[in-house]
Amino acid sequence: MPFSTQSASNVSSTGATSTTRPNVLVLAVDTQRADHLSCYGYPRLTSPHIDRLASQGLLFEDAYSEHIPTHPGYTTLFTGKDVFSHQIVTQGGTVELDPGVRQLAEILREQGYFTGAADNLGRWFDRGFDAYERYRWDQTSLTEWRKAEAVNGALLPLLERAAAAAGKGGKDQPFFVYAHYWDPHTPYLPPPPFSRMFYTGDERDKDNHSMDPVFGFEPFREYFQHWMGGVTDIRFPIAQYDAEIAYVDAALGHVFTFLEETGLAENTLVVLTADHGEILDDHVGYFDHHGLYEGNVHVPLLMRLPGRLPAGKRVPGFARLRDVAPTILEAIGLPDVAAQERMEGRSLWAAATSRRAKRTGIDALYLTECTWMRKRAWRTRDWKLIQAQEPDFHDLPPLELYHLQADPQEQHNLADARPDVVTDLLGRMELHATRRLARTGLPDPLQSQSITLRRIGQVKTAVPEDQKLKA
Repeated sequence: MPFSTQSASNVSSTGATSTTRPNVLVLAVDTQRADHLSCYGYPRLTSPHIDRLASQGLLFEDAYSEHIPTHPGYTTLFTGKDVFSHQIVTQGGTVELDPGVRQLAEILREQGYFTGAADNLGRWFDRGFDAYERYRWDQTSLTEWRKAEAVNGALLPLLERAAAAAGKGGKDQPFFVYAHYWDPHTPYLPPPPFSRMFYTGDERDKDNHSMDPVFGFEPFREYFQHWMGGVTDIRFPIAQYDAEIAYVDAALGHVFTFLEETGLAENTLVVLTADHGEILDDHVGYFDHHGLYEGNVHVPLLMRLPGRLPAGKRVPGFARLRDVAPTILEAIGLPDVAAQERMEGRSLWAAATSRRAKRTGIDALYLTECTWMRKRAWRTRDWKLIQAQEPDFHDLPPLELYHLQADPQEQHNLADARPDVVTDLLGRMELHATRRLARTGLPDPLQSQSITLRRIGQVKTAVPEDQKLKA
């Protein structure tokens, strides 16, 4: 496909109009809950550089990763499609992404973009990149892992190459670059000076038993003992999770500085998001990312493009990872390409650029997970219904219903008390699935594919499989 003749008009800070197509930089922070970033209202100052990005651009208040964890999350992000179309519903499964389902890098390379990634997932995630730079970090220390620095070690030279391709003023070849950070992912081992920055006290106080339920969960006990053995205070791993955020935030500060010093910031669309969040002590899925609770599926989504996107705006209403690719395409002047690729996501550009607080217009979410356990959920503004597709990993009931306005922490299961709501939401969820299956003509991946990280009746104490994917 030849380079498109469409162009994106860009108004610079000087008021001049340019037809240079914007560069695109996607920064993904793996396992990043939205509600632990300062710009999303978290009381700890975990993310000053990310907060600055939000102040210079816009923040989607209710962005969701519909399909968790990592593999389905990023596949959804870069294809603009849901699991019914791309069929990637598990973590580390045997199903590969169909070559006919194209990702953003493949699309933009055909549109004349230089495409580069600092990532280590491999598999189909390296498709479409002119340069796919893997990284490793030192895992020999049980006290500190410098993951973000390793990512920057691959990313910054890649950005230098992209900047050279863009040329002075970005008038030559535009670039699409993607970087995948892992720091809030377990194990939470932030390096100095970030380690313990949010914790005071004795995390091994023998009179504190708040970690007892964590170590009491047999399948994860060995793994948790490996990196936080002897810890008795549950506040400590939460504080270390927050310290990991502060660490990756500092690394992102270097990236933002590079864009500013090279003059690329003015014509680069920066998108920051995550594949999923993390359950800390919210639920029995302690310090992992299984469970379709808000801590796992509510993720950050920030965008900045000077002169095109308003500064400091907060966009209400649901946004989904599948909406990101069509939004990027519209932002760079290629709105028709999303339709040509049959993306199911909706562009958020109109809501993003509206002068008033325009909602995204998305009223419900279909959520899935198929890793340690197989579940689906239907989330509206007021309610969430979670339906297990098999016996729950933690012996939870097959149906969970939460009134999110009154119970945002999802602590009170109302499935027995409100059968009318259960029936209504189950009907809507089933109707959605039926329609999507009819549209795609493909099997329901949640029903046709098995969980990948364990087998029922054969649970073994082991390092969780997705922890082995970090390097």
